[in-house]
Amino acid sequence: MRLFRLLLAAGAGLLGLLACARPTPAPAVFDGQRAYTWVEQQCALGPRVTGSPARDAALQLLRDTLEAQGWTVEEQAFDYRGVTVRNLLAWRGEGPAVLLGAHYDSRAAADQEDPTRPVPGANDGASGVAVLLELARVLDLDWGQRRVYLAFFDAEDNGELQAWPWSVGAEAMAADWEARGYSPLEQVVVVDMVGDADLQLYFDAHSDPELRAALWTLAAELGYSAFIPQVKYAMIDDHLPFARRGIPAVDIIDFDYPYWHTTQDTPDKVAPASLEAVGRVLETWLERGAPRSTP
Repeated sequence: MRLFRLLLAAGAGLLGLLACARPTPAPAVFDGQRAYTWVEQQCALGPRVTGSPARDAALQLLRDTLEAQGWTVEEQAFDYRGVTVRNLLAWRGEGPAVLLGAHYDSRAAADQEDPTRPVPGANDGASGVAVLLELARVLDLDWGQRRVYLAFFDAEDNGELQAWPWSVGAEAMAADWEARGYSPLEQVVVVDMVGDADLQLYFDAHSDPELRAALWTLAAELGYSAFIPQVKYAMIDDHLPFARRGIPAVDIIDFDYPYWHTTQDTPDKVAPASLEAVGRVLETWLERGAPRSTP
């Protein structure tokens, strides 16, 4: 009986040692192929035009995904010109706050080609959302030291259609930010049209110079040549409502996308490698503490 007990104790000790010796799981890393599946899932719903059932289905997909990953999620709904606009905001952590944003609606009219048909919105809309959803999965932060907001804007892409302005959703969110009691924002980064297979991301003239330099310098360090540190465009996009309120904001966008506002903006024009380049830059930036300026 004593020998049996000794053998049992030895076996338990061995099992304990084996348990301790198990390797720590590798941290999750942004995966462009996983992000690409989010592009496909959004486009499978159809054009996500503001006020449409496909838009509502996309919102539910976002909510379900983020809540399952442990993010706090809040919808911001309001009426604009007789249409219900539905923003979604998700957050985790406490402390200094940064916001990453993308619009999840798609354009009602392919006015660069056939204005009687809607835009599928694979790159113009779904690519930025895909980057945020994959970031929501992989971010490895000390949630007690930083708060990260993920904003999904509605009604960005109705600009100049039936006299609508651009960025209706982002403007409403920025205007109501303080009144809703959210954490003050230190930086805002918007991703829009970031999946083009021939990715070319130039500086936007309306973006904060220090913040854009920090991000593009980090991209060069990581070996992503698609980030080109030269001003080429002055974008009207979802970063501007925050920038106008004095928050350093940057728009990461490839405005040379040849299928912009056409019916050809489909998932086959989006490359997982492009999504991965943008996602890994943002992932690294956040995990290093989201510095405002270059070293």
